[in-house]
Amino acid sequence: MGREDRPTWKSNYFIKLLALFDEYSKAFIVGADNVGSKQMQQIRVALRGKGVILMGKNTTIRKCIRGQLEKNPGLEKLLPYVKGNVGFVFTNDDLPTIRDIIQSNKVEAPAKAGAIAPIDVVVQAQNTGLGPEKTSFFQALSIATKIARGTIEILSDVHLIKKNEKVGASEATLLQMLKIYPFSYGLKVLNVFDSGTVFLPSVLDITNDDIIKKFLQGVTNVASVSLQIGYPTVASVPHSVVNGFKNVLALAVATNITFKQAEQAKAYAANPDAFKVAVQAAAPSAAAPAKGKEAPTKKEEKKPEEPEPEHESDEDMGFGLFD
Repeated sequence: MGREDRPTWKSNYFIKLLALFDEYSKAFIVGADNVGSKQMQQIRVALRGKGVILMGKNTTIRKCIRGQLEKNPGLEKLLPYVKGNVGFVFTNDDLPTIRDIIQSNKVEAPAKAGAIAPIDVVVQAQNTGLGPEKTSFFQALSIATKIARGTIEILSDVHLIKKNEKVGASEATLLQMLKIYPFSYGLKVLNVFDSGTVFLPSVLDITNDDIIKKFLQGVTNVASVSLQIGYPTVASVPHSVVNGFKNVLALAVATNITFKQAEQAKAYAANPDAFKVAVQAAAPSAAAPAKGKEAPTKKEEKKPEEPEPEHESDEDMGFGLFD
């Protein structure tokens, strides 16, 4: 079967892309730099039944999206992100799970001269196994070495390549000689599209506990501001009621005015010793369970220790240290 011509291919691509946007409400925008065809096939296999990968030319993707805006206006938010070597991973499954599958498929790769380093590369102190004839190569890179048992040994860790900098030819050659493959490449999740909204993948790491914590922190801030400026809000009313009750209670204690909730406070103010007795009575009852658990161990520890002081006093013959 011959290869279909370009107009037919483009028409089929449009139909496929539109069908995916209709079928799936979620998608990852992924970068595919340094990802080979074999690795891409492995990722497709890992996502089988859970997601679909679609790559293509950016101009074709943008044209297809613009033609679908009348039916699906939310797709317009994707247009600014269709740039560079990117593609889509469509899914209806749990986004964090699919994200983990995508990021887990990485392949180790050597450092190539002229490539941008995605991470810092540090060569650890080690015996390289290389012969003394390679010493000049290490000297050119200002790496301190010594000859140990006929081979070159690196004396200390060397920060060879810095992140986001180009890899030099000498650095790349050294890593190849040491058989170090510092980089790993795979599809990189750049953005997430979900029901017409585009957001960063870091949002997927936010848990319900994080949301509740932030919400409570906001409520606390609203209550503090409201109390400070004297403006009542739903968040500050409970605090205002408690503060008001404290003022009324203080007034009742200082005067002859009384009410049911103030009777106990007025009694303690009139007789502070009664308050002390009440506190002391409550303390043993709270500590009783703990003491009950510790009592058997204490008895067991004291039994072997009781006869020892008597034996020592017999040996002292009744004399003190300074007699």
